[in-house]
Amino acid sequence: MLKFNLETKFVVCINNQDYQASLEVRKIYQIIPDNHAGEHQFIRVIDESREDYLYPSAYFVPIALPKAVEAVFG
Repeated sequence: MLKFNLETKFVVCINNQDYQASLEVRKIYQIIPDNHAGEHQFIRVIDESREDYLYPSAYFVPIALPKAVEAVFG
């Protein structure tokens, strides 16, 4: 199981089953740390609606981005 922690800021979606309208596979998403959600294998993601929602953490892989790319996410 992958570990998401307070340093994790970005993830790549690897599965959008049941969430096709909200998530795109292979797309980078910003996350909001939420320890309570993590205890239940969920992460809080800013999705296509530009709002944050909980999704199964298994649908994502954490990634590190160069500072210049992080700046684009604002």
